[in-house]
Amino acid sequence: MWSAGLIQNLANDHFHVVSISVFVAVLCLCIVIGHLLEENRWVNESITAILIGCITGTIILFWSKGTNSHILRFDEELFFIYLLPPIIFNAGFQVKKKQFFRNFITIMLFGVVGVFISSAIITAGSWWLFAKIGFSGLLAPEYLGIGTIFSSTDTVCTLQVLNQDETPLLYSLVFGEGVVNDATSVVLFNAVRKLDVSKLDVWVAVFVLGDFLYLFLSSTVLGVATGLLTAYALKSLYFGRHSTDREIALMGLMAYLSYMLAELLQLSGILTVFFCGIVMSHYAWYNVTENSRITTRHLFATMSFIAETFIFLYVGTDALDIEKWKMSKTSFKTSMGICCMIIFLILLGRAAFVFPLSALSNYTSRSAERTPITFKHQIIIWWAGLMRGAVSIALAYSQFTFSGVTWNPVHATMVTNTVIVVLFTTLVFGILTKPLINVLLPHHAMGNHHHQDPDSHYDELKFPLHNFEESATSDILSAQSSFSMLIERPVYTIHFYWRKFDNAFMRPIFGGPS
Repeated sequence: MWSAGLIQNLANDHFHVVSISVFVAVLCLCIVIGHLLEENRWVNESITAILIGCITGTIILFWSKGTNSHILRFDEELFFIYLLPPIIFNAGFQVKKKQFFRNFITIMLFGVVGVFISSAIITAGSWWLFAKIGFSGLLAPEYLGIGTIFSSTDTVCTLQVLNQDETPLLYSLVFGEGVVNDATSVVLFNAVRKLDVSKLDVWVAVFVLGDFLYLFLSSTVLGVATGLLTAYALKSLYFGRHSTDREIALMGLMAYLSYMLAELLQLSGILTVFFCGIVMSHYAWYNVTENSRITTRHLFATMSFIAETFIFLYVGTDALDIEKWKMSKTSFKTSMGICCMIIFLILLGRAAFVFPLSALSNYTSRSAERTPITFKHQIIIWWAGLMRGAVSIALAYSQFTFSGVTWNPVHATMVTNTVIVVLFTTLVFGILTKPLINVLLPHHAMGNHHHQDPDSHYDELKFPLHNFEESATSDILSAQSSFSMLIERPVYTIHFYWRKFDNAFMRPIFGGPS
């Protein structure tokens, strides 16, 4: 018995090694094909990875004679613990802070209020429409979960087409909403799972809102505190005089520690690591050597790229998971009806908040010297949020499976339909993104933002969180602009005083540009 068990363990270990090797090889293939298709932006890295995943899943399905389509088994814990942190941290580390905080209120309207509106519409719509086609078996908490699952957006396709130097406002809004939207969706998802739907009343809504605000603020404070602690340690101890490896390792490990602490304290790891990235790029990045600055920027971007490719590749293989399709007892007609209804609700939910909140943002900033959100921009923002991605997949697995497996036919139907919606929105809407933007913004060159000047990030990080001093030759004009903004719009007062506080107290302690 002992020898048989040992042989079985060795066989399992060998199988895992082979599986990981094959998956890594396919990841390399995605990178190579993505490079070859770089000039043709009709398809981007995410679409390429999904298509290669589908092809790989098909080959494995035939190889296993219809029994399996996976190289690896998906686990939502794998996604939330290992794959998501580098993606979100890099987003905060690389974000153009000047544009992000200049449009902070609008971004929060889209990313927070928009999620609540979209989630409510998708929840109510699915509750009403699913019954019309004879699909039943879901409980009230699961309908609430569906609302948050399909409110999570994936703006990668749009961001790869937009040029942040030529459309800074539009790029900032799409990018900022994408990150805040993911964080809000996860926080709201965890909040609604705690609800006792048998006692729904006004106080329950107040409880959900209070719990959400607590998670949001606490997670942000934890991320900022971790970033400041890292910056202070790097500034006071000066690791670079002995080894640049230590300072790079400290930044990476402290960022990951902030995410794990947030999860341990049942906060939002996404928000924590995002704001940790912002604070590190504003303070800690200046406390390391020049070599470490270049290394960290490319290292974090590379880790994020690999994680994103891994996720989309798995989504492609998971679309052919024969076990879930067999477990789902729903007819093809009903399944297609569910997908169409979900996509319709996604379209409606986006429109229900993008256009009204854009009008509200334009109204509140009409006296400030800020470019308004035009109707064409609103259409692009609406379109950018139609794609669904890895967060929706992970939340669906968390809601309807246990370690990627479910024996409930209704839950299996929702998982397979989530995969179909992600595939359809990413492939169809993603491919149509560039033609749409070219029609709406014909005078803007839609260059790939990955080809920007290597020093652009360094130049951006030389500014405080909101700095109006563009260059030495434009100091007077910038001062006049800042003064007019200070008078015309109260939000600029906050930035003005923050800049003074940052220069006088924060940067001498935690570091920053000279």
